[in-house]
Amino acid sequence: MKKINLLISALGFLLPLTVMAVEVNDVTGMTPIQVAAVVQPESTQQVVDIVKKATGPISIAGGKYSMGGQTAIQGAVQIDTRKLNHVIDFKPEQKLLTIETGATWLQVQELIDPYDLSVKIMQSYVNFSIGGSLSVNVHGRYIGEGPIILSVKQFKIVLADGKVVVASPEQNQDIFYGAIGGYGGLGIITEVTLQLADNVKVKRVSEAMPITNYYQYFTQHIRSDKKSIFHNAIIYPPDYKRVRSVTYKQTEEPLTILQRLRSDDKKSHNLEKPIKIVSSSSTGKNLRKLFDDFYYIKKPVMWRNYEASYDVSYLQPISTKNKSFVLQEYFIPVEQFDHFYPKLVTILKKNKVNVINISIRHANQDSGSLLAWAKSEVFAFVVYYQQDTDELSKQHVGNWTRELIDAVLENQGSYYLPYQLHATTEQFQRAYPQAEQFFKLKARLDPHNKFSNMLLKRYHIQTVQ
Repeated sequence: MKKINLLISALGFLLPLTVMAVEVNDVTGMTPIQVAAVVQPESTQQVVDIVKKATGPISIAGGKYSMGGQTAIQGAVQIDTRKLNHVIDFKPEQKLLTIETGATWLQVQELIDPYDLSVKIMQSYVNFSIGGSLSVNVHGRYIGEGPIILSVKQFKIVLADGKVVVASPEQNQDIFYGAIGGYGGLGIITEVTLQLADNVKVKRVSEAMPITNYYQYFTQHIRSDKKSIFHNAIIYPPDYKRVRSVTYKQTEEPLTILQRLRSDDKKSHNLEKPIKIVSSSSTGKNLRKLFDDFYYIKKPVMWRNYEASYDVSYLQPISTKNKSFVLQEYFIPVEQFDHFYPKLVTILKKNKVNVINISIRHANQDSGSLLAWAKSEVFAFVVYYQQDTDELSKQHVGNWTRELIDAVLENQGSYYLPYQLHATTEQFQRAYPQAEQFFKLKARLDPHNKFSNMLLKRYHIQTVQ
């Protein structure tokens, strides 16, 4: 790969940026895409310059943890936001942070932790970019929260004509609710103001139970417990009959873990061998259950920020030569839990899916994003599995993925868009009924379809203005 600083003929101007004509990919290694160039702007103004001069498609990338071409399209200029990572304004007393969106969540944590503040909503790993998190409208394991849109005060976005607009729930509302969860289709969010939370001490408590008992347990003990900060439940393959509830509750007990953030020594927590054991056989999966029975006996007390600072290397390696570890995620209204999970299990077993585990999360209703996955209070089923990467295996994954999406839709649910693009157009439109409104807004703001990627191309709805 040759890196050069040059006059980009496709853009028609000179910028002091690193440019690479290169094949890009995502974390799975299964989505190679040839782009015209990769540029790394370091300010909103540089983003404006790129957008104004570009004559072809533009795609946007951060940590590249989406898994189906959401950060690139053939022949595009890919804007790599990782150098767009400066703090704009920090008001600890108001629990507000304004920061450029190429920053990672770890950068945020390192900044705010000395002030006893914590991120209000983020996903479980700190390597992801803030802009990517906004683009997919992420959620985490937070109880009483939901999609990240619920913690966003406002953001600054560069539109297709180069105009910089500030959007919030009160100002330019259509852009606010379109761009969050909009996968870069409306413009490039360059700065965001986030509402923060207090960094409190939490204690881990855990209980294993039959999956048939989980919904009642959750509604009685977790759902309205104001002390519960994080919660998820692990469904164990290969029989999927057992669930382990894991909750981190606010406490005043003394710390048993004194570190404020997790170690950045990736070798100290790499789970490559355990994951390979679990993925190798039913015996490996049963050993995982036994290990967890021992591991979760302990009830450590730690800082909220410590529990929220996992490095993605916990899951490394995501991809190998012929196999890849992949995620899918499905959302159902909470009251549909007992109706949905038997269908989920039946489809996974029938198709012999090599599931590592399924994590159940909870999220409150979205505040109004056009491509909302939480149209009501929902459970999220996060399926972590291994697949072969040959074409026949990819087709097989596509078949059972569409079966799962049908099962979700039958239960008034949805599926998550950052993953492989197996859903049909009809499934996409049923899961995201406001997609037509989103693409109408895109046609108005971006009439020449300057902002594009494989996801937007796959499900684009032609609209008449």
